[in-house]
Amino acid sequence: MNFTLESDYAVRIVGCLAAEGKRLDAKTISSSTMVTLRFALKILRKLVSAGIVRSFKGTQGGYELAAKPSEISLHDVISAIEGKYAVSKCLTGDYDCSRGMSGRCKYQRVFSDITAMVEKELKAYTFDKLI
Repeated sequence: MNFTLESDYAVRIVGCLAAEGKRLDAKTISSSTMVTLRFALKILRKLVSAGIVRSFKGTQGGYELAAKPSEISLHDVISAIEGKYAVSKCLTGDYDCSRGMSGRCKYQRVFSDITAMVEKELKAYTFDKLI
């Protein structure tokens, strides 16, 4: 199981902003993270929409974190890109795995426990610890 490349890049982008501790333009972010400018802009839009990053227009414009690095977790960033995390599709509302079983099957309970553990770990890692 892997997170998408977009999530990996989003983590790098937030890490870059956290490490610099100041407003950066998209071109600098792109260059520092080795993410193409076009893809960086797409990711930055999602991070702005999620409230993790703020954007500013004009000659002094750019992007900066919307909160302290200690208040932003890996879970926040990955969820902004991927949506709600689940180790199996059977934990999402758009997938029916019942196939004649009554209630939750034993696999779904295990997958739910694993998902909870992964979410707990992702929430434990904030960007002040990662930079």
